[in-house]
Amino acid sequence: MIAAIIRLSIANRMIVLAVSLMIALAGVWALRSTEVDAIPDLSDVQVIVKTSYPGQSPQVIEDQVTYPVAIAMLAVPGATDVRGFSFFGDSYVYIVFDEGTDPNWARTRVLEYLGQISANLPEGVVPQIGPDATGVGWIYQYALIDRTGRNDLAQLRTLQDWFLKYELQTVQGVSEVATIGSMVKQYQVVVDPNKLRAYNVPLSAAKKAIQQANRETGGSVIEMGEAEYMVRSTGYVDELADIAAAPLMVNARGAAITLGNVAEIRFGPEMRRGVGEFNGEGDAVGGVVILRWGGNALATIKAGEALIEEIRPNLPEGVELVTTYNRSGVIERAVENL
Repeated sequence: MIAAIIRLSIANRMIVLAVSLMIALAGVWALRSTEVDAIPDLSDVQVIVKTSYPGQSPQVIEDQVTYPVAIAMLAVPGATDVRGFSFFGDSYVYIVFDEGTDPNWARTRVLEYLGQISANLPEGVVPQIGPDATGVGWIYQYALIDRTGRNDLAQLRTLQDWFLKYELQTVQGVSEVATIGSMVKQYQVVVDPNKLRAYNVPLSAAKKAIQQANRETGGSVIEMGEAEYMVRSTGYVDELADIAAAPLMVNARGAAITLGNVAEIRFGPEMRRGVGEFNGEGDAVGGVVILRWGGNALATIKAGEALIEEIRPNLPEGVELVTTYNRSGVIERAVENL
């Protein structure tokens, strides 16, 4: 048998060489395209539903948000387990699916059932599903620091939330870039109840004024001299004084009562849960890059590092981007020992 195979191979040596070359090329392609990671993903197929209801106690969250969402998720096809957790201001519902369920199909079905219960939730409460990632998707982490003191934590947080986060989310394979550390800057309106009483202004009027203080509207067009001119009202907030100038009502003498007459308008930090620290030097701002389901961890990290090197020269003066965790080293050492 072996002698016959050898004779056949010698007689058709060009075909054998061509097939061998094709197999070798296929092997190279498979090696370059195979998903490479050092940590096996043994997690269940699950979808996380997060719902924010700011300022509410865990009991209110449980009764008005977590329970209705969890009950609806029990009917999702393929769901084997539903777990609900209620915290101050936030609700989390975990839906676990049968082994082998396609993650994207599971997310689609969860979204379908969430749409059916929106009318049963409190006004303004909108459930959101978590990123298409797993528990082992944490592949890269970095910190933003400024040892010169030119940029404070609020400025670093703004840089992370409105620039770096969106840039890194464009990398192929990245599901989410989560921000950690510092606090989100807020426009805070601290209403004085005594002033409300003195001006005879209801709290609902102050709330409505805040909602209407940051908007623009169009007024169609005006034709003049065979030309059309667009009419629009500009009302976006540029500074604190714009919020303070928002009108509430007119008093008996015809004078306008503004939001600044009954409240203090200021910048302030959002209430936070947790803290980020760098090397024992105090509070820091950072980001965590999460890998998408089925993504190539090594290729995603390399692409992210290349993008960071492009971004680094354009960071504000004094700002450093320091890598604090990088899984690529573990992956490369594991591959070397195969």
